[in-house]
Amino acid sequence: MEATRRRQHLGAAGGPGAQLGASFLQARHGSVSADEAARTAPFHLDLWFYFTLQNWVLDFGRPIAMLIERSPRTLPRSITYVSIIIFIMGASIHLVGDSVNHRLLFSGYQHHLSVRENPIIKNLKPETLIDSFELLYYYDEYLGHCMWYIPFFLILFMYFSGCFTASKAESLMPGPALLLVAPSGLYYWYLVTEGQIFILFIFTFFAMLALVLHQKRKRLFLDSNGLFLFSSFALTLLLVALWVAWLWNDPVLRKKYPGVIYVPEPWAFYTLHVSSRH
Repeated sequence: MEATRRRQHLGAAGGPGAQLGASFLQARHGSVSADEAARTAPFHLDLWFYFTLQNWVLDFGRPIAMLIERSPRTLPRSITYVSIIIFIMGASIHLVGDSVNHRLLFSGYQHHLSVRENPIIKNLKPETLIDSFELLYYYDEYLGHCMWYIPFFLILFMYFSGCFTASKAESLMPGPALLLVAPSGLYYWYLVTEGQIFILFIFTFFAMLALVLHQKRKRLFLDSNGLFLFSSFALTLLLVALWVAWLWNDPVLRKKYPGVIYVPEPWAFYTLHVSSRH
């Protein structure tokens, strides 16, 4: 009883991002039992609406670590705590680096160029200062992003693994869910492109697809929440493909992103093609 009261207290204190965080953090890998499949959760309109709004306003669902029970299965506490710790550390690193980066933009930093090629950086004296800015870029764009996004997508997948039902009639999205798919998918598009996490995203998407096919063999279907998340990711993949196709022949961005995976950042496009015109 005392544990239940504590959970209810946390539920009252947490915001909408907290509610989604709880759902994400409390799902577990594995097959869905008949009893779990019978307890189909309704579409959480308030949860997804406020989480989508919060993502756009705050850039991410930062209060994701609060605990409220929305999923019938629980995640081991060790994985929960480790994910929360890594998530917060990565978000903190990224926030510091991103704040410095935005200040540099006001001073003429050009995001479509590398650190050493930027006019305001390449003439710094002593030259060891350039190494310091490259280190800051590494912490922000690589280390911070990995520590931030890997737990984020792991939590999403954990939540998704519990979104199945034995009733095919309940495998439908209500009208409000359809309206939220577009802003949600657009947000994840920004996440993938600006965060340069296409490999992590596509791995998560195919893992979700494989889980759907696996559960379908057991005659289990996605419920409304699972359909919403899967549809958001599918729309994101389409938007990323259109974005890459549009900028496929851009020589400057090709130089900035020379690898096999070519996914330009929106900020690089902005500094190259929009702000340079003013």
